[in-house]
Amino acid sequence: MNNKFVKKLLLALGTVGPGLFLIAYNIGTGSIITMAKAGADYGMSLFWALVLSVIFTYVLMVAYGQVTLVSGSTALKNIKTHIPRVGKALAIYIMIAMIIGELLALMGIMGIVADLLQEAIRMLTNGAMVSTMVITCILIFLLILLLWHGRYQIFEKILTVLVLFMAFCFLYVFFAVKPDFGEILNGMIPSIPNEPGALGLIAAMAGTTCSAAVFIVRSIVVSEKGWDIGNLKTEKRDAFVSAFMMLFLSAVIMAVAAGTLHVMGLHVTDTLDLIQLFEPIGGKVAAFILIAGITGAALSTIFPIVLIAPWLIADYTSRPRDIKSPMFRILGIAGLFFGLGLQFIDERPPAMMIFSQAFQALILPAVTIPILYLINKRSLMNEYQASTKMNFGIVGVLLFGLLTSYLAIVELIY
Repeated sequence: MNNKFVKKLLLALGTVGPGLFLIAYNIGTGSIITMAKAGADYGMSLFWALVLSVIFTYVLMVAYGQVTLVSGSTALKNIKTHIPRVGKALAIYIMIAMIIGELLALMGIMGIVADLLQEAIRMLTNGAMVSTMVITCILIFLLILLLWHGRYQIFEKILTVLVLFMAFCFLYVFFAVKPDFGEILNGMIPSIPNEPGALGLIAAMAGTTCSAAVFIVRSIVVSEKGWDIGNLKTEKRDAFVSAFMMLFLSAVIMAVAAGTLHVMGLHVTDTLDLIQLFEPIGGKVAAFILIAGITGAALSTIFPIVLIAPWLIADYTSRPRDIKSPMFRILGIAGLFFGLGLQFIDERPPAMMIFSQAFQALILPAVTIPILYLINKRSLMNEYQASTKMNFGIVGVLLFGLLTSYLAIVELIY
């Protein structure tokens, strides 16, 4: 009976491979810090911003997936081929901007993971310290081995395990710290705090959830799955599972902070702050599991990031997406070495993550306008052109993207 249940569960997970890949990519250390800070500073009053971001994320995931299923081509190729005059330049801009943004994010993620593992070692050994440089080098070496011998199917299975493990860790911490459920429910009344930094935090919440890279990567992983137009219903279900899990995990993180730290008047500015603040509340076990969950989230984000540059170049040049090809291996390994960046820069990892998220927010309009054009192009989509509801949703994403881009620019300037 148990074996049958496990087989059914694995079969169900197999049908939502692209969705799990994007959950792993989307829910990383940036999301955790942003949601925890929102919950600690403002309770659940910014929950509306998370919900809105997830709805718009679902809309664009479905749209990009649908165009890929109908055309048989991935996003950058469609933009380059089917948008006259400006398509080629737009595709190049998206590709370069995404690669730069992801490399910046990778530097922040590796820095955060090194800090977390250093803290875990210190807690386990009652004070022993291991250099973050040593920890980062070991992680990069292990990831290079995996990249060298891996295939997409292996990455997908690893990410599935990491996503499930991450979900378990955050749920455990949620119940271990026993948050104030009354405060969580009372805080769900939507509001926009009139405080410095509040608008920037809203932009960060939107940027880390409704990320431009998610939609381009969505097109690639749907194609990698081998789906065609006959899988349209599966693609929509997969997008829903992905968006729902993004909402669920982000909401759990926010609720933990809202029901504990917000009630106590504590604030989160760093990843280690989160661990050190929760340890007295949930004990060392909760602190270790929180470290494990955040580390799992970080590692699950690293896998898609190191694949983005070779994937995008293969997408743009119409080359085969072979993870074992020289281009994939060279670019993937080069990308991993960017993880050492913060060892030579006097900058805290969370600050680098926030900067990379703000940078990513500026790309959202550039990936929304092309899909609005492509999904309504009759010669490309035939009877699968966007419905009125879909067009309304994409226009909503565009307006949302312009607003968050403005907030991101204001935050970066001031």
